[in-house]
Amino acid sequence: MEVILSSQVLVLNRFWQAVNVVGMKRAFSLLVKGHADVIHQEEDDFQLYDFNQWLDASEMDSIPESECLHTVRRIIRLPKVIILKYFDRLPIKEVKFHRKSIFHRDKFHCQYCGKLFKEFELNLDHVIPRHHGGRTSWENIVTSCITCNSLKADRLPHEAGMRLVRKPVRPKWRPFMTVAQNKGKHRSWDYFLRPLQGG
Repeated sequence: MEVILSSQVLVLNRFWQAVNVVGMKRAFSLLVKGHADVIHQEEDDFQLYDFNQWLDASEMDSIPESECLHTVRRIIRLPKVIILKYFDRLPIKEVKFHRKSIFHRDKFHCQYCGKLFKEFELNLDHVIPRHHGGRTSWENIVTSCITCNSLKADRLPHEAGMRLVRKPVRPKWRPFMTVAQNKGKHRSWDYFLRPLQGG
């Protein structure tokens, strides 16, 4: 039961834009209070259900055990996407500048050789070294593998005969997107996340 309740639900604002990812308990709370509806994809169509309609629909379908919650009286299908009835904004929070955010921005690729690595195989590199006046910022820090990091050392990339795969920039994704793209992501989220992943 705890595993089921810890699964994640994508939250949309009333304009059908992805704004958050929440746990199942929070999703059910929003549904019960009437603050949100469930969006359920049926073939190429999306259906909206308020909480009572969702309860009724859950009883009519045969649902795999992994996709439902058993209560004393009912079997309830777990929602994958909910839409807020009144919230129409997008979150304005910036991505926090820290190690994991940089790994996610660079997609775990060394920005010098371009190869994919596991997190523990990567370092953070100042493109312009600190002794050359380089700052610790989104625009001057990249992920690099241990080999490239050692090769570059405290030199500018051109001094080491190296080039960046991609210029480092401040990320454009919203904070919840890191969560949305991890292993908890459902296929039913793809339609709502696709426009954001392009940016």
